[in-house]
Amino acid sequence: MTTLKQAWFILRGDHRVGLWNTLFMLIFTALFMLYIGALTGVIVDDIVAGQAREVLGDFMLLGMVPMLGFTFSKRKMKYLSDDTYTRMLAYMRGLPIPAVVLLCKRKLDAILAFALNGVLFFGFIYALSPHMRGELKLAAYAAFALTWIGYGLIVAGIYIMVEFSVSGKMYFVITLLLMISSSGISVLIWLAGGNLLLYTVKCSQDWGLASPLMWGTLIGGTVSVQLFSKWTIHRLKSRDLV
Repeated sequence: MTTLKQAWFILRGDHRVGLWNTLFMLIFTALFMLYIGALTGVIVDDIVAGQAREVLGDFMLLGMVPMLGFTFSKRKMKYLSDDTYTRMLAYMRGLPIPAVVLLCKRKLDAILAFALNGVLFFGFIYALSPHMRGELKLAAYAAFALTWIGYGLIVAGIYIMVEFSVSGKMYFVITLLLMISSSGISVLIWLAGGNLLLYTVKCSQDWGLASPLMWGTLIGGTVSVQLFSKWTIHRLKSRDLV
């Protein structure tokens, strides 16, 4: 059995065994995406309409889009108190499952999460942003969404490496630092007179699905996930899971 098939088999088994957990995850995800999608949609609409809050728009997208690569299950949400990622790895290490299969499973999980969360998040933004709908037709908006998902994949590579490499408490600290970095980057871009949101809208408007920025972020995201995965495999060989 190939690595991909083994990873898919384990992922499918997790959802079948934890049926109620999966149901909770789907309901919580829909509600959470509705909340942040609605909030972001209002901010985005004001910015596209030429009003204020430019920094907040960049911060919301830089900070929230990488979160689309997560599934919000009860088990994963207890990573800080129960160190669930480390416990899962310790359990899997006792089974005849290679680390590369576990990593492949996590990447599949991220892809499915980006697909589900991305449709909900960007769908809510588009539905609640009349000025965005006026600027971007569906194909152009798809390019806008894919551009930001590509960015999300770039950061997802870092998150995947951290999940497999450190304890739950350290994972929280690193996640917090990444969020702080997002706000810092937003402020620096604003001070320089730029705006990532409006720039991605302009690129999507001009190029549509042929946008070089969209393809650049998607390729960059793919490379990021693969590179960080290789470093993660190397780290797992020597990590103490006790």
